[in-house]
Amino acid sequence: MAGYNKNLAAVLEHLDEGETIIESCYGAFSSDFLGSDNIEAGIFLVTEKRCVLYGKKWMGFDMESFPLSKISAIEMSKGLLGKSITFKMSGNDAKVKMINQGNPDELVKYVRDHMGETVVAPVAGDIPAQIQKLASLKDAGILTEEEFTTKKAELLAKM
Repeated sequence: MAGYNKNLAAVLEHLDEGETIIESCYGAFSSDFLGSDNIEAGIFLVTEKRCVLYGKKWMGFDMESFPLSKISAIEMSKGLLGKSITFKMSGNDAKVKMINQGNPDELVKYVRDHMGETVVAPVAGDIPAQIQKLASLKDAGILTEEEFTTKKAELLAKM
């Protein structure tokens, strides 16, 4: 089982070119393993176009992606074991519970502000902000210098 930082670093390779993490948090979510429902530690994150549940495992990962344009509701609650976030789409609900790291309040706010929107490609003016966000992830030890440099070069090439 990987922790918050390892999950954040690992999910980067699954994001689209130019896609950046806006907010994230770490907790537990349900996954299907050999036909049975299991609770798995992982991250819940939002990018400019989707929400992602991602759990790094010993031999692989579980990942589920939900476009912001399809999300119809998001709810947050707090209990003894931490905060929980539930979001809904037609025909599908997802829940992350026991959130103990990250910024779930800002994640929920971002999703509420952007759910139902269809995302267009980022404009050049957004790129400096994306680079600043990557720099903060690097400073927090979530991204390595190499990962930061690679993503920064991709973004600068789009300007």
